Amino acid sequence: MNIERKELLTRVSYLYYLLDKNQNEISKELGIHRSSVSRMVKQAKEAGIVSIQIKDLNMHRYQREEEIKNKFHLKKVIIVPHIKNTSEEDKNIMLAKAAAFELKLLIQNNQTVGVSWGSTLAKAIEQIRTKKETNSVFLPVVGGPSHVRSQYHVNTLVYELANKFGGKSIFVNSSVIQESKRTRDEIIKSKYFNELRSYWSQLDIAIVGIGGHLDVRESQWRDLLTQEDYEDLYLRDAVGECCCRFIDKDGHILYGDLYDRTVGVTLEELKKVPTVVGIARSQSKSKAILAMLKQNYIDVLITDEETVAQF
Repeated sequence: MNIERKELLTRVSYLYYLLDKNQNEISKELGIHRSSVSRMVKQAKEAGIVSIQIKDLNMHRYQREEEIKNKFHLKKVIIVPHIKNTSEEDKNIMLAKAAAFELKLLIQNNQTVGVSWGSTLAKAIEQIRTKKETNSVFLPVVGGPSHVRSQYHVNTLVYELANKFGGKSIFVNSSVIQESKRTRDEIIKSKYFNELRSYWSQLDIAIVGIGGHLDVRESQWRDLLTQEDYEDLYLRDAVGECCCRFIDKDGHILYGDLYDRTVGVTLEELKKVPTVVGIARSQSKSKAILAMLKQNYIDVLITDEETVAQF
């Protein structure tokens, strides 16, 4: 490259990057074609005349996002940074804020949006501060818990989302685990349940949490499980669940009596939803999250560095 060419590239770069002039303005000022300006901006970077530095860039975290996205064929991965000496509550809030930001981008007009429940999703929805009109439909993809703080109930989350995104709410009136398969079948086939079931097959987005290993019993619904349920899941090496459907470390569904008593979408049905957003963090959930990824049950993963370090 001769001196004159290098000088021209340097001048174009100065005008573009430091004086913040657009390509049309530079074209007029220097008397060269706009397309030439575009090529010069690119060439200046390639020649090392321009070096772009991003402050506070955590290259490893962004690379890890790309690795996970490509390995499991996801649409998007968001990994919240790990900050030393941060409490579990603050970690959960950081995850919630990241999830809220992504949900605001994802939920658009005239969509059908399914929601599971729990404290993770409740915190994420709470962090959505803005309101917009979407005319979308929001509904549960699982039955409700037996007795739980109202802010974590699936109907509450559905109502809050519909309110913030200017849409319609549809509620569920049965608990997620029934005493028998017969009772569960009667609920699923009942007239009042028809509308909800019809929407399950029309979902554009599903927003779900992921539950961790069986030793974590402070869940919002696991009190509904019997001792026999726990023993069976332990014997079959359950690592966690999504939409109250338990899986092993490879993401294989653990069919059986508990599965047949569960009111909610199946993981097979979930897989057919165009965009499934999984929001979860913590070391106790890492195996379950990884299992979900292995079977491609989710399309967008929102988690944190501490969690993916266990993959």
